[in-house]
Amino acid sequence: MQPWKTIDSVDTAEGRLDLRQRGDRSFLITIAGRVLMTSEAHRSEMDLATLANAAMGDVARPHVLIAGLGMGYTLRAALDCLPQAAKITVVELNPVVVAWCAGPLAVLTKGATSDKRVTTIVADVARVIADARPGTYDAIVLDLYEGPFGDNGRAHDPLYGMAALKRTAAALKPEGVLAVWSEEPSQAFEDRVAIDFRVERHRGSGGGRRHAIYVAKPAIGRPRFASRPLPEEAHAKKRVERRRPRS
Repeated sequence: MQPWKTIDSVDTAEGRLDLRQRGDRSFLITIAGRVLMTSEAHRSEMDLATLANAAMGDVARPHVLIAGLGMGYTLRAALDCLPQAAKITVVELNPVVVAWCAGPLAVLTKGATSDKRVTTIVADVARVIADARPGTYDAIVLDLYEGPFGDNGRAHDPLYGMAALKRTAAALKPEGVLAVWSEEPSQAFEDRVAIDFRVERHRGSGGGRRHAIYVAKPAIGRPRFASRPLPEEAHAKKRVERRRPRS
């Protein structure tokens, strides 16, 4: 088996961020030597986009916000689902990740970032959501860090806390969709999101990490909560470290 070769690096506050390659289509992104994501396991990222699209329904000209570019798999799955009249705004905190997805990683997603429907913004998505006009988005898709699981599950978290969820609900259209990837289910997040949303939790089954995908719509009347399984293959996404790059 070929060894991994570092093809690009950049220093960050959390350590050196590396893009590594082995062969033509195998890639790793690491931070301070720890694996953050790999091209070999990305099923739940694609499920995140397809579940959001299914919940959104038949919208002729949807505007979708995707927070976190990663290797571009969530974006690719969204493009494959959405109509040609769709508008996708991708918010990525790290500019080098944008460059990688337009460069060496483009082979993984058929150049997803170059699609005419896509606008990429280098920014903090919490600020983008807070600054959005009411009813801007048909869907907001959050694929960040480890999601609301663990340390990001605090009640005052800028993305998953109570005030943040109210801002997100305001940024969505009345029948809009919030879709959130989480390393594992978070009961604290489920309790908070159910205040302002009708929410379902989708998750993998069997061995390996049981990643959770929350799909929610702004509540009308009494909120409700349901739990539904993903296809069994969805649990196959693996990470050496829990934390993902804040992308």
